[in-house]
Amino acid sequence: MREPLTFACQGAMLAATLDRADGAVGLLIVSGGNEVRCGAHRGMALLAAALAAAGHPVLRFDRRGIGDSEGDNGGYLSSRDDIAAAIAAFRAACPGMTRVVAFGNCDAAAALALHQPLDVDALLLANPWTIADAGTGDADPAAAPQLPPASAIRARYLARLRDPASLIRLVRGEVDLRKLVGGLARLVRPAPPAAPDSLGQRLCAAIRAAPQPVTLVLATRDRTAQAFGDHWDRSGGDGQVTCWRLDSASHSFAGSDADWLCDKLLGALRDGRD
Repeated sequence: MREPLTFACQGAMLAATLDRADGAVGLLIVSGGNEVRCGAHRGMALLAAALAAAGHPVLRFDRRGIGDSEGDNGGYLSSRDDIAAAIAAFRAACPGMTRVVAFGNCDAAAALALHQPLDVDALLLANPWTIADAGTGDADPAAAPQLPPASAIRARYLARLRDPASLIRLVRGEVDLRKLVGGLARLVRPAPPAAPDSLGQRLCAAIRAAPQPVTLVLATRDRTAQAFGDHWDRSGGDGQVTCWRLDSASHSFAGSDADWLCDKLLGALRDGRD
C-alpha cells in the first residue's frame, strides 16, 4: 500500500512516499542531484512498488527545497539532517521493521557515505559522485564542468581499439592519425595523484570507514562510475566492500537495467533478514 508521509527537518516539513509491506527489512531511497523522489522516468517509484510487493517497506523523500518539501536546497553536502530525519520517520512509521538499508545514486551515494554516522544497517552506493570543478571547488553535479573525466576518455579509446569497425576505418585512412596518437598518449600517461582533501579521496576514505557493510553498484560505462572507479582503485580500494558491476552506460539504471537493479536490491534485502 502506498501512502504520502510528511516529517520535520530543521523547521521545514519534508514530503515522502511510503510503500508499506510487512517485512522486517526496509529500503530507504535517497534521491540524487535535484531529483524528486519518484526518480528519473519514475524509476524509483517503480522500484519501490516492486520491492514492497516482495515484502519490503520502502521510503522515498524530497530533501529540503526539492519537490514538495519546504526549506532551502543546500545541496547534497548539507543533506545529513534530511537523511537522518527520513530514517527516523521511516522507523516510526514501520515499527515492525528491524533493519534499514539505504540506497542512493550519484551524489546521494556520496551523501550517505560522507554523512556517517547514520542509523542504517547497510549502504548500497550507486555510481558515487566524485567530480568536482577544480576552478570553483563546487562539487555539485549541476554545476560540474562538461568535459568528461580522464577515466571516461580512457574507456572510450579502449572501446574504440576493441571495435573491428574502428580498425577498418584506420586501415582505410578514415581516422585522423594525429588525434589518435594524442589520444593514445593520454591513455598510457599515468593519472596525477588526487589531492588528499579532494572529494574523491574523502569519499573513498568515508566508504572504507563506514560502520555498516557497504556495497558499490557501478554501471561500468557511466562516466560518473568510471570517475569514481579511478579514485577507488588509486586509493587502494578495500576487499571488505562488495561491488556489483553492470556493463551499462545508464547512470540511472533505465530500461532493462532497472530489472537488474531491482533483482540485486531484492537479494540484498533478503540477505539482511534477521
